[in-house]
Amino acid sequence: MSFVHHICIQTNDYEKSLAFYQQIGFTLVEETPNFHGRSYNSWLQLENFFIELQTGKNVLATHDNKNYTGIAHFCLWVPSLEQFIQETHLPEEIFLKKNDEIIYHVAGGALCKVTAPEGTIVEFRSKMTI
Repeated sequence: MSFVHHICIQTNDYEKSLAFYQQIGFTLVEETPNFHGRSYNSWLQLENFFIELQTGKNVLATHDNKNYTGIAHFCLWVPSLEQFIQETHLPEEIFLKKNDEIIYHVAGGALCKVTAPEGTIVEFRSKMTI
């Protein structure tokens, strides 16, 4: 079973965006300043739905989607990343590798990312919690 885990929204005005999402009912559950080159990376929750709210990196690199505001990627949970990759037969060239690895670890969880044909970054992770 797969499901949408979270969306990631990048903003140039962190305080204004944070206030907006809190105003419409989201609760700030984790706020991390100075996270991997970003001023902030925070998690907001509305029941079972999460938004990862982040500022852009100081130095923009890796892929073009770090160079705009709005939704940066969306994430789908899968029970096994290895099995998912094997069964979907996605071409290796669409994976966004980190240290030349398709599957890598961030904040205690394994994940991988691909670039969809239109440029959307889709993240797959096997850890269900943030």
